Amino acid sequence: MTLNSESGTAVRLEKVSFSYGEAPFLFDVEFAASKITAIMGSSGSGKSTLLNLVAGFETPRSGRVLIGGADFGAKPPSARPVSMVFQENNLFAHLSVERNVGLGRSPSLRLTEADHAAVAAALKRVGLAGKQQRLPRELSGGERQRVALARVLVRDRPVLLLDEPFASLGPALRDDMLDLVADVHAERRMTVLFVTHQPEDAHRIGQDMVFLDNATVAATGTVADFFTKAGPEAFRHYIGAGPFGAGSRDVARKRT
Repeated sequence: MTLNSESGTAVRLEKVSFSYGEAPFLFDVEFAASKITAIMGSSGSGKSTLLNLVAGFETPRSGRVLIGGADFGAKPPSARPVSMVFQENNLFAHLSVERNVGLGRSPSLRLTEADHAAVAAALKRVGLAGKQQRLPRELSGGERQRVALARVLVRDRPVLLLDEPFASLGPALRDDMLDLVADVHAERRMTVLFVTHQPEDAHRIGQDMVFLDNATVAATGTVADFFTKAGPEAFRHYIGAGPFGAGSRDVARKRT
């Protein structure tokens, strides 16, 4: 069985305000349909908050959360055409790999023959064929994140949110997972918003970039434009010197 292709849809936060106590956030930004957009910024700048507003885990005080042109700002997460992968893979320790992925099709795990086939296809796609009956504790950290990604695949949502899901992995394994995300995106063309602290991650698979500073959107553009000497000053100051920093010369030309 092959996995069905899925197209992305535009996401817009239109003058969305939100606050944790005395800490206000204001987001006015659009994410292009079917693009991979990297979201970067210092700790506390609002990266995870922005994703939570799109996913429905937070409700804006004002403004609109538009997905495909429709306002989802007051709708619960279950009603949104969005899937999310967290830093922690959010797997249930007592459920097998197969059943953890099956939750993406049915929260009650009442799976049809078609559901089982979709789960098997998703596990094969992420390189976990033959490990359906293992428990999460029997997997490596990278394999657990592959399970979380497989669950996203069976949900068939046009928007994918990634909140630093590979931050705890070593460099080589993180690159493997990023490449897997890029491959899946090429197949499905979903809209991907991914938060990262690593410039090399954004440079590896990102197409567009949103940079947050002081709880608001400080700069937007293509990744290629960000990773040049003419890139936004706030971003260049944030990443500093180094192979991806202010001292680099048009490193975006070297993207593979």
